[in-house]
Amino acid sequence: MTEFDQPLPEASALPYSRSRHLPPYRGIVAVDAKDFTGYPAIEHGRISQNVPQLLQWSFERAGLAEVWADRRFPNSTGDGYVFGFDPAWMPYLIHPWLHTLQEVLTEFNVHSAGTVRIRLRVSLNIGPLPDTGGEFDGNGTPRNDTHRLLDSRPVKAVLAASNEGVTQVAAILSDRCYQDTVAGGFTGRHPDHFIEVPATVEGKRFDQRAWLYVPAPSGNLYDRRILGDAVVEQQEKEQGKRGGGDADGGASAGRPEGRRGPRTLVNQRADHGNTNSGTVHGGQNVTNVRGDSVSGFGGDYVAGNKAGTVHGTQGDTVHGDKNEHHR
Repeated sequence: MTEFDQPLPEASALPYSRSRHLPPYRGIVAVDAKDFTGYPAIEHGRISQNVPQLLQWSFERAGLAEVWADRRFPNSTGDGYVFGFDPAWMPYLIHPWLHTLQEVLTEFNVHSAGTVRIRLRVSLNIGPLPDTGGEFDGNGTPRNDTHRLLDSRPVKAVLAASNEGVTQVAAILSDRCYQDTVAGGFTGRHPDHFIEVPATVEGKRFDQRAWLYVPAPSGNLYDRRILGDAVVEQQEKEQGKRGGGDADGGASAGRPEGRRGPRTLVNQRADHGNTNSGTVHGGQNVTNVRGDSVSGFGGDYVAGNKAGTVHGTQGDTVHGDKNEHHR
């Protein structure tokens, strides 16, 4: 049989043309090393080798050696690693595995003596994927979305903005993964540990709702650049519907419910004028201590702030001609 006698590949049916069985649902985990291309080329092979080793150690330490041993369609991506697994294990990957991975990377980086530091972004997803033991298993939309989430702006930004000596892992969960495992109550982490974000990828047509989780947070996780304006505005609307916001005047706007940032001290100042907060009825008398001098500041000066309710006429009480000394 010549090369021209080889049978043609089997044609797949057109989408939407007939019904067929869904592929089995699989959990998908993908990781990427931060700043991989920033290291000299001589280090790339070492990092590529270390990543799966670190993953194996973390699964074994977390009591999930079975997940690693049974991984489906595993593949090295050069600066990372990806594989599928039985989605029944997904709650355990969220916790305790992500926390254990943080511990393993911390130990590795401490002992690396400042040479190669490995900090990982992690993406978790669930969906139907071919898994027959063939060479091209694992390809499909859920797999593509997993890699898009891994490259999305929020998870990259949160790892870049965190302290490299504290935060070694930043994870992003697809909305399906979050709803099935976290919101469903199946994982050992409360929903308040997760931050909703719009996952977008520069230069790609990708925009999905996703959830950030950082096992050892540091820095500012509530930056609008990470959360996204749409999420912040939606949270502010929901906050308003609940009755007008927080006692700190909205200091926690843009953060998930139940999370507050440090209060901001606001100082009001009005040099040579009045500062009022509250209701003013009638008039308010102040003493002009400097007058309308050309060489100085003209105006009214009040030592301190007036706040609350003021009764009287608001404005300056002037006896005589105010501009008399200019004549």
